[in-house]
Amino acid sequence: VLRVLRREGVTTPVIILSAKGDEIDRVVGLKIGADDYVAKPFSRPELLARIEAVMRRHRRETEEPERREQLAFGKVEIDVARREVTIDGDAIHLTTKEFDLLAHLAANPGRIFTRDQLLARIWGYDYLGDGRTVDVHVSWLRGKLRAADGHNYFRTVRGVGYAFAPRPA
Repeated sequence: VLRVLRREGVTTPVIILSAKGDEIDRVVGLKIGADDYVAKPFSRPELLARIEAVMRRHRRETEEPERREQLAFGKVEIDVARREVTIDGDAIHLTTKEFDLLAHLAANPGRIFTRDQLLARIWGYDYLGDGRTVDVHVSWLRGKLRAADGHNYFRTVRGVGYAFAPRPA
C-alpha cells in the first residue's frame, strides 16, 4: 500500500511500527517509502520523539517553497506578497481561501496533497467543516483560471487529492 501511495505522489509522513526488527525488514520498509521504522519493543517517549522528528522534517519540506515572493507558470503569475494573481497581465479575482489554496499548490507544482493536508494548511487544524470544501474551492479555481486561458491547472488524483499542474513549456 505504501509503495502505491508514494508512486501516486502522496507525501504524508509514515512511521512503520512492527514486531519485525531485522535489518532487512527495516531496510525494505524505508526503501518502499517509510519515513522511519520502529521495531517492538519501543518506549512511548522514543515513539513520540520519532513522531516529532518526522513531523519537523515534513513541515520544513512542505513550507520552504512558499517563501518565494513570486511564482510564475507560463502566463500565470502569482505575487504572494501582494496576494495578486494575473494571467497574461489580466488580474484574476480570488477569495482569500482560493488565493491561499492556489499559492500553496503552485509553490509545490506536481506534488499531490490530500484533502486533509489542504484543510489543515489552508483552513487550519481546528476546521470542523466538510472535507468537500477543498473540492469546491478547487472547482472554483479551475473555473476562474480556465476561463482566463483555457488550461486546467489542477490535477485530481482520485481517492488521494490534488496537485498543481503547470502548463507544459
